[in-house]
Amino acid sequence: MVESDGVAKAFAGDRRAGDPAQALTAILQTQYLRYIIIATWALGLLGTVAWWQAMLWFVITVAAGSIRGVVEHKLSHRVDVGWGMVFPAVGAATTAAWAIAPLMAWFSDAAFGRPLAIALIISGFVLVFAQLRSSPRQAMIISSPYAGAAGIILLSLWGKPEFWSMLAVLPFTAACLFVLVTMTMLREGRIDAFQAHQAHLIEELEAARDKANAANDAKSNFLGVISHELRTPMNGVLGAAQLLSATRLEGAQREYLSIIRNSGDNLLSLLNDILDMTKIEAGKMTFEVVDVVVEDLQRRITGPFEAQAEAKGLTFVSEWEGEIPSVVRGDPLRVCQVVQNLLSNAVKFTDVGEIRYVVRGHRISDRRVGFEFSVKDSGAGISPADLERLFQPFTQVDASSTRRFGGTGLGLTIARRMANIMHGDIAVTSTVGEGSCFTLTVEADVVEWARPAAAEVIEAPAECVERLRVLVVEDHPVNRMILEAWMSTASHVTVTAEDGRLAVEAAQTQPFDLIIMDVNMPVMDGLTATRLIREGGGANAETPIVVLSASARKEDHQAGLNAGADAYLTKPIDFGALAEMMCRVPGGREAVGRSGSSTEQSVAA
Repeated sequence: MVESDGVAKAFAGDRRAGDPAQALTAILQTQYLRYIIIATWALGLLGTVAWWQAMLWFVITVAAGSIRGVVEHKLSHRVDVGWGMVFPAVGAATTAAWAIAPLMAWFSDAAFGRPLAIALIISGFVLVFAQLRSSPRQAMIISSPYAGAAGIILLSLWGKPEFWSMLAVLPFTAACLFVLVTMTMLREGRIDAFQAHQAHLIEELEAARDKANAANDAKSNFLGVISHELRTPMNGVLGAAQLLSATRLEGAQREYLSIIRNSGDNLLSLLNDILDMTKIEAGKMTFEVVDVVVEDLQRRITGPFEAQAEAKGLTFVSEWEGEIPSVVRGDPLRVCQVVQNLLSNAVKFTDVGEIRYVVRGHRISDRRVGFEFSVKDSGAGISPADLERLFQPFTQVDASSTRRFGGTGLGLTIARRMANIMHGDIAVTSTVGEGSCFTLTVEADVVEWARPAAAEVIEAPAECVERLRVLVVEDHPVNRMILEAWMSTASHVTVTAEDGRLAVEAAQTQPFDLIIMDVNMPVMDGLTATRLIREGGGANAETPIVVLSASARKEDHQAGLNAGADAYLTKPIDFGALAEMMCRVPGGREAVGRSGSSTEQSVAA
């Protein structure tokens, strides 16, 4: 509504300023033309009067026009009721100098003097009314010297036969000026109607935009709620499956359990794809820039797919080419997400042959490097027609692919848009029957070119996990049961609370070694409970608190840490990551906090 309101206010302001403002605006816009016209009038006078008379008139008229321009500029911002008649008065005074020209021609002895005088008077009227056609009242005042000149000429013809001929010219001139003003008013009426219609359309468009923004915000909020509501039961399903896999099962039962876990993982992957697509479209996809060891990134990318390719009987080849630095600056999580999507598709759509993954590096400068992550398969290939719509959302190359492999068709769309956000791109070449090659190109800042010596890996002994007393705060009964069951298998003692208020009460009466706090709960949410535990003092004021939530948004993670938590875990829970974190609990809040960022990244990945 800002722009349309501004247009309406400006339009209303012009109306309130009245004719003086409109007249002045027109004059200032065309003031430089007046000097050209003065010169042409002086040339016309040379044919009827002496050259010095024409030159004198030219100098006087130019001087008057200059003075008029200075006055108009000084008063241009002071047009109101008090100053409304100043501009036409100044214009009439300077027009008097112009009106001398037709009188000079009329009273000269030249044969062409009188016709020139009539032509100058008519052209003077036309010039004023053409310039101020939207303000006829102002035009009449400013052109009054021409009327005076015409009156003098008529008086000079009084009692002569030419008097009536000259008098007959006046209605003709007035009719021409009337037509000019009338046509102008009609045109401006149409312009006003068009502007009013345009303002109305702008209002409708802005209203539609506001509705679309509101709908988009509602969609984002809806997806946030759905994210929590879907991840919470998925935590129960996958957590129970992890616990069940540690029990004695028959072959068929273990196979069914594998189906449950794979289906849950696929559902989580689809949910993440939809959320990523929503973030990208809303411009809220966040990227971190950290130091990345390229060799570690390579292992992280290829690790899951070497086993998948081997299970399908495919050869997986990984190669390095060109100048590849040791450490660069970038977002390893997003690069992994893009390249692993390409590798996943290559393994998925290849039945025989090999998958060749090549990382090429080329030095741009001492502090900049370009990467090409190339994934080539020996699958069926993609036709040129399918290549054109390959990166469109919710699209797969044919219906049989959808039925055979499933999926939302969002993977490549998300991958390319992420590459574009990182100022890179994904290119594809394919030959039907021979396979396809997808290449991610991206640049990065170089931290180190030389490869550092491998650091010694220090593994924490298994006995570092002591018997802990843990407060589990979770409103969902299935999640509470799974956490209690897992804690009991590791000989930990658990106390449970269904909401934040009960958790605060428990923390005030019992000491704990660790508190696992869900975020979204009835009665009192987890963040509020965390703040109250920290502010209340007592035995648990410095107890490590791990916030647990279904939300994978970085902002939500930071909100938990700001509330006083030391680490953040995302549902569904990775019990390996939880065990690693609990191993650090004896070291206190600082030790748990140091492990929080790496554990969170592991869970998110």
